[in-house]
Amino acid sequence: MDWIYIALFKAPKALYNTTIHSLSHSYTGGGHSVLLSLNISLSCLRCVQSNIVLLTQAFRKKFVIPDFQSFSAHIDELYENAKKMSGGQVADYIPQLARFSPDLWAVALCTVDGQRHTVGDTKVPFCLQSCVKPLKYAIAVHDHGTEYVHRFIGKEPSGLRFNKLFLNEDDKPHNPMVNAGAIVCTSLIKVSFYSTYIHCGSKCSITTPFQSERESGDRNFAIGYYLKEKKCFPEGTDMTSILDFYFQLCSIEVTCESASVMAATLANGGFCPITGERVLSPESVRNTLSLMHSCGMYDFSGQFAFHVGLPAKSGVAGGILLVVPNVMGIMCWSPPLDKLGNSVRGIQFCTDLVSLCNFHNYDNLRHFAKKLDPRREGGDQRVKSVINLLFAAYTGDVSALRRFALSSMDMEQRDYDSRTALHVAAAEGHAEVVRFLLEACKVNPVPKDRWGNTPMDEAVHFGHHDVVTILRDYHNQYTHQEGSTAKKNEENLDGLL
Repeated sequence: MDWIYIALFKAPKALYNTTIHSLSHSYTGGGHSVLLSLNISLSCLRCVQSNIVLLTQAFRKKFVIPDFQSFSAHIDELYENAKKMSGGQVADYIPQLARFSPDLWAVALCTVDGQRHTVGDTKVPFCLQSCVKPLKYAIAVHDHGTEYVHRFIGKEPSGLRFNKLFLNEDDKPHNPMVNAGAIVCTSLIKVSFYSTYIHCGSKCSITTPFQSERESGDRNFAIGYYLKEKKCFPEGTDMTSILDFYFQLCSIEVTCESASVMAATLANGGFCPITGERVLSPESVRNTLSLMHSCGMYDFSGQFAFHVGLPAKSGVAGGILLVVPNVMGIMCWSPPLDKLGNSVRGIQFCTDLVSLCNFHNYDNLRHFAKKLDPRREGGDQRVKSVINLLFAAYTGDVSALRRFALSSMDMEQRDYDSRTALHVAAAEGHAEVVRFLLEACKVNPVPKDRWGNTPMDEAVHFGHHDVVTILRDYHNQYTHQEGSTAKKNEENLDGLL
């Protein structure tokens, strides 16, 4: 149907009426008749003409997540599972935060090519609080470069509470994700540039929470004076003005929808996925994600890096800014916090997401594993998997089959004739392959293809008597419950291989 794109979006305006008229008739192609009844106005055509690339990507499923509807359904399920979580306390040391209901719960995501999905209370405004810290650091590095910024701030986890009056051995804040580092980082950024970034494709504001934040900020004032005494600020810095700016940035109000665009900008290498504008340098994004990964979740950072394996930053308002590099940004928000200051529901959602999808930094992306990979088109990947599996069985390549089994490939996949690897190996007389599939992989020894033939039938037909013996001996020990939908038991292949 590519001719439709050309006709609609690249033809001269004088041809629009002719094009629409021709498209209103039946179009026949590949034996199928498609009636295209298009009642499209010229103004509509002109409106979408500038977005032809985006629309073409959508029709051809060339987005970073091709089946976005299915993926969104999974997100909704994870949201509902986390919604059942109870426990945690709403932060009350800042009066404005204590007003939020503990029942509020929202998730919003934005992919690097602009696909968006929201669920829950995503239009309720809340303060970024500490979720603003990675954004400040990214802007500081963008403005001044890595070397200059890290003259004033370290890059190591502190192992201490985020608001401790403590510096590293060089008398610098440990990292920009703790309060001391964030205050110093605030002194390095430009107000005008921050406004440009923070409003990139989104709406946010600084309102009454600033006053509440300032009035309850004694600890941060103490940190500020301590930093001043240790000469941690650039020369000529007005510490009290910097603290006011720090409180203002923490008090920026966003919604989950707008904050997800900020996260997606980090996921997209510094390009805003909504406006297409480049707002951060690749260097600043890379450094920011590295520090979010190691220091972003308070004292839970190590556990989060181990279990979730993605860059994230939490805040005491209940937000978690999660980045899946090169894929999407996610904002989770729920006010109840655990004892370490992280959103209870947000942590559960992030953990469940990585359990479902292979987004963990160290998940294996090469092999066909049991986790969902939303970045791949399921049909294409399954075709490649079946071809590789059956070809290895055809050639008698036990080493390849061993690799497939260890990478959690389904060793009972079927082709268009419902033939399995065991069918192929039996027909070719590869006794070693047959034994491996039966003993190590525990495949069903009596699958039937579209003609009702089993691997035993194939071995008998082609006169492979050694294979017949193996199949017969194994079949005597095997009871197959045909039609059972029970999940197969996982086997530890290490000892068998």
